[in-house]
Amino acid sequence: MCNLGYGGNIVAENNEDEIVADKKEKKKSILNEWIIDIAVVLCIALLVWNFVGYGVWITSGSMIPTLEVKDRLLVTRVHNPKNLKEGDIVLFKNDEFKGEILIKRLIGLPGDVIEIKNGVVYRNGQELKEDYVKNNEIYNGSFKVPDNKYFFLGDNRANSDDSRYWKDPYVDESYIEGKAQVKYYPIKDFEILK
Repeated sequence: MCNLGYGGNIVAENNEDEIVADKKEKKKSILNEWIIDIAVVLCIALLVWNFVGYGVWITSGSMIPTLEVKDRLLVTRVHNPKNLKEGDIVLFKNDEFKGEILIKRLIGLPGDVIEIKNGVVYRNGQELKEDYVKNNEIYNGSFKVPDNKYFFLGDNRANSDDSRYWKDPYVDESYIEGKAQVKYYPIKDFEILK
């Protein structure tokens, strides 16, 4: 009887060891699955950020009333600036504002002649219909946009540091980062941007 009891205990201990080992293996398997899932999600997010688009938060009033301070936007990356059109709202870098990304309205494409007379903007002799400008400024100037360069103005003309005032009024195509597509916050002001 002693042998059976003793042997029975051994069998029970072996079963407990197997159960503990199975539990450890399952925990390890679940942990590995989560790590793989999280790594895949992070890779996808990184790819989207680098190649598709991202979100931004407006910090200046240069685009009021179109974009208010603290508005949030979805932006698509611009891989070919030649696909941009006049009137697009574009994000870009500028040598005069190191480390900052600016957002302005695209007014002049390469080769365009931009004339501003008493605050009214003309592109290649045609007056622009700018319903989005509510706070204009009396300004006069003429600009010939060079090849591979772009000319930008803020919608809040009286309070916008833009191409009119920069040492180099033109932005090189290599500095263009993205195009604003959707204003999603505040939710009551949700809008697909033109």
